Amino acid sequence: MNSNRGKEMMSYLPDYYATSRVMSSTIDAQGTEMDMLWRAMDGVLEQYFVPTATWGLDLWESELGIPVDIAKPTEQRRSVVLSKMRGIGTVTVKLIKSVAEAYDGGLVEVTVKPEICTFTVKFVDTRGIPPNLDDLKDVIEEIKPAHLAVEYAFTYTQWDELKQMTWNNLKDFTWGEVMTRSWS
Repeated sequence: MNSNRGKEMMSYLPDYYATSRVMSSTIDAQGTEMDMLWRAMDGVLEQYFVPTATWGLDLWESELGIPVDIAKPTEQRRSVVLSKMRGIGTVTVKLIKSVAEAYDGGLVEVTVKPEICTFTVKFVDTRGIPPNLDDLKDVIEEIKPAHLAVEYAFTYTQWDELKQMTWNNLKDFTWGEVMTRSWS
């Protein structure tokens, strides 16, 4: 018997059915259908939660007024939805940090400079420019107060991190890979 649900269903029947090929085939076929039904129900349930949603992301995006772009990777689409959901309410440093971290998936620092009406979003854990920075910029522009300007700061490899390396060690990497990789 191949079906998990079929095995379970067979366990509820009297023992003499276990030797019947007809009954085993019937229960296995029904169990296979039940397995598919349970997988489908689990798939639908996953769509109710953004971190596990796949084919239901377009429903989340439509509900939140986000343009649907199925060409983007699923993780990027999820991060846009999550940050949009987090971006509802009073704008604080904590909110901006939460939204930026939803996009980046790493640690983000937000520094406010009220004397010059600006704040900086610095990507601490991510080396280089995050792949979905344009989406993040759009959301930050939407939620930030209009009188504040925003700056973005990125983390790159520092020369001190490369001191233990030789040119021979680095010859297989592009300059972009050297600058965006953590060497410590």
